[in-house]
Amino acid sequence: MLDEKGNFFIIEAILAIILLLIVILAFNSLILFQNSDYSSDIKNSMSAQEIMEVLDGKINFTDQSFLGDISAILKEKKNSKESIQEVSQLCDEKFETFKLQNYRFSENNLLDGKTLASDGDYSKAKDISVASRDYGDYSYTLSVW
Repeated sequence: MLDEKGNFFIIEAILAIILLLIVILAFNSLILFQNSDYSSDIKNSMSAQEIMEVLDGKINFTDQSFLGDISAILKEKKNSKESIQEVSQLCDEKFETFKLQNYRFSENNLLDGKTLASDGDYSKAKDISVASRDYGDYSYTLSVW
């Protein structure tokens, strides 16, 4: 009889431990459960850093990046008004592919903060994402809001 009661207590202890583990896991999953109440201010646009990575990225080792292309145009034509207009047109076309609604792209070093492309009212901007990249002597800044 003592053997049977010993086996019963072991089985009962194992079941109690399993039940305790189930309760702990259930409690843990309730704590870690994310709230599905998402903010209505979710942005569907890329951040400035992501866009600058694309602009500065090369397709392969022989191709020049977009920043390299516009820097070459500006340098070749010695930052003339015509070169700035040409670069502004290229920038407008490039930023249309990103489908951005509010942005400002400028050169801060040799052109003294000249805005090359923009869309939206910067004075009313909130939560601005900013990224900068240097290419040669040129320093470009992109602000997205």
